[in-house]
Amino acid sequence: MSNQLVIKNARIIDPASNTDMHGSILIKNGKFAKIIEGEIELPEGATVHDAQGRIIAPGLVDLRVFTGEPGREYRETLKTASNAAAAGGVTSALIMPDTNPVLDDAALIDFVARRARDTAEINFYPAAAISKGLEGQDIAEFGLLKEAGAKAFTDGRNSIQNPALLKTAFTYAQNFDMPIIHHVSDANLTGSGVMNAGLLATGLGLKGIPHIAETIPLDRDVQLAEATGVRYHAAQISCAKSAEIIARAKKHSKRISAGISINNLCLNENDIGDYRTFFKLAPPLRSEDERQAMIAALVDGTIDVIHSAHDPQDMEGKRRPFAEAVDGAVGLETMLSAALRLVHEEQIDLISLLRTMSTNPADLLGIDAGRIQKGAPADFIEIDLDYPWVVSENDLKSRSQNTAFEGARFSGKVTATFVSGTKIYELADA
Repeated sequence: MSNQLVIKNARIIDPASNTDMHGSILIKNGKFAKIIEGEIELPEGATVHDAQGRIIAPGLVDLRVFTGEPGREYRETLKTASNAAAAGGVTSALIMPDTNPVLDDAALIDFVARRARDTAEINFYPAAAISKGLEGQDIAEFGLLKEAGAKAFTDGRNSIQNPALLKTAFTYAQNFDMPIIHHVSDANLTGSGVMNAGLLATGLGLKGIPHIAETIPLDRDVQLAEATGVRYHAAQISCAKSAEIIARAKKHSKRISAGISINNLCLNENDIGDYRTFFKLAPPLRSEDERQAMIAALVDGTIDVIHSAHDPQDMEGKRRPFAEAVDGAVGLETMLSAALRLVHEEQIDLISLLRTMSTNPADLLGIDAGRIQKGAPADFIEIDLDYPWVVSENDLKSRSQNTAFEGARFSGKVTATFVSGTKIYELADA
């Protein structure tokens, strides 16, 4: 069999080099060998893939993916998460440590990395817990976790409340040159809140979560990050005040960044409707004004990364009264299509959008991904920018089906996904 693949008749977009051109790509031994405008001379025996004028872009890199393996495989396994990721154009993903047992030990990091290599078709990278057991009491063994293959430290869904502990964690992470990805939420201010605080929450009879439950710990984190020099990434922000804090911090440090969930970028509190628990998320969906502020922060570069916040939950956890339902929604398969709404609405240009979903997160993790350049791994996707489709939970490849985009009408879909030059997904009717 030939180890060469030619992609022809493609619109090639590489956010890393700001390239947008019509051309061809030669792939050898799983790496990009040549990227040119126009047609390429076909090597003898090469396999040819005709992109038919569609977009060829770097595979997406997702910084916030929860799975059930190990311990809760009934929600999601690494294999089913890989299948969902491939269908959504995600070729690399950071696995959160919120498993059972928690990924706070070097042996567990090694196990998950090996398990992913054996069962998944995309590149999974484990994130290690900041604190043992995600309890926010004692720091995990950062050095051993890094040696075992951890790419970042995070407490996943949890937010560390103790600033002294967090300062220690930041100092250790800086010594090991590892990024800290922290979910910002003040437990006392969040309390028993279940949605955005405001008139809608009052009308629904639900307890609200105020913006300051996010902005106060974020402000604290930024000050600690500046004091320690750590590479700090605010896992997900959701309101204008948070964007102001990040923008201000970036003026003083290039080692501070922020992400946003596709849910907070494309949905608002009104989508909760009649107590629809698939929209119970953390951080909560905010007002439309706040959503527009998040889009503006994305456009001006304050927000660096869009992630799926893929969080599979079983029906038992979601089929409860809204206040009692668990947080989270799956998102690997819908992240790109939902984000393309912003392109179609001319709120952001395509290359800038793709940068926040490929190049930026890859650079934050320090992995060789997120670019179409000679010598880089040939992880890429083909996108039909105008492909019309409607989301149906029954068609999702994830083991759990708690999507916040059920019934959503999208224009734009991944039609093929390649990892190391091998096609791992192709849309049936593309």
